[in-house]
Amino acid sequence: MKRFDRHRRLRQSGGIRRMVRENHVSPVDFIYPVFAVEGSGIQEEVPSMPGVFHYSLDRLNEEVDEVVELGIQSVILFGVPENKDACGSSAHAEDGIVQRAIRQVKDRHPGLYVMADTCLCQYTDHGHCGVVENGEIVNDESLRVLAQTAVSQARAGADMIAPSNMMDGFVTAIREQLDDAGFEQTPILSYAVKYASAFYGPFRDAAHSSPRFGDRRTYQMDPANAREALREAASDVEEGADMLMVKPGMAYMDIIRRVRERFDLPVAAYNVSGEYSMVKAAAQRGWIDERAVVLEMLTGLKRAGADLILTYHAKDAARWLMDTH
Repeated sequence: MKRFDRHRRLRQSGGIRRMVRENHVSPVDFIYPVFAVEGSGIQEEVPSMPGVFHYSLDRLNEEVDEVVELGIQSVILFGVPENKDACGSSAHAEDGIVQRAIRQVKDRHPGLYVMADTCLCQYTDHGHCGVVENGEIVNDESLRVLAQTAVSQARAGADMIAPSNMMDGFVTAIREQLDDAGFEQTPILSYAVKYASAFYGPFRDAAHSSPRFGDRRTYQMDPANAREALREAASDVEEGADMLMVKPGMAYMDIIRRVRERFDLPVAAYNVSGEYSMVKAAAQRGWIDERAVVLEMLTGLKRAGADLILTYHAKDAARWLMDTH
């Protein structure tokens, strides 16, 4: 018989498979999203995201304590304010919901790495990620408000600013204002490549941020484009980004790989709400093995080149990974 390769030799047992495994997922890879809301006594499940909750500040410690116990080392805070206006002024209020949440979390868990989502869609009454004038999302005035928001978040104690707005020049605007305010050491995780994706629906339910008119295609990217992603990322690198995000994750693993190969900054992938909710819905119906599917998805994102994964599955995945050791 003609000689052929025996690839199965390295698959014969769990031991050898673990020894030659090329990519590993760990709780330290995860960034866990947390939604803080106004009010008291609130722990309210997001209808379209089973297992994801809104927390008022008096209930927030319970969630964050659990995150720390599971070995997850980073959270990203989203805020849902009580009052919204046309320019999203509560986004940069010193007593805003995210600012208060940051201070509370850092006071209780100083070692937990706290990121702040820097966008306006949760705070504007029109639901867009920037300032609107005459029905148009205007770029440069939006930059002013976004930079002001970033400084207020850093002043509250955020370890990293994570701008997700996709305005042109947002990294430059935020970097300059952070530096001028004395936050030269506060890094920026840029949502450098953010597509106008259909996978965001459940998040808009969670953040109460659906646009009141139009859509976000004038500032978020066309899902058909790949070369454009590299132009966007290159601009943010030149402007001073410290890390790069690709959003969404699963349908855009080719983009994660391209960004990983082109740039030497750390790369994060956002395993977004729609990806999460589809898995949850299928698992609740018994159609899939949730544990196996989630861990395979997260491993796929690491294999594509993600150093970090922002995922709503983080707590479940951390438990499952603990069980395997």
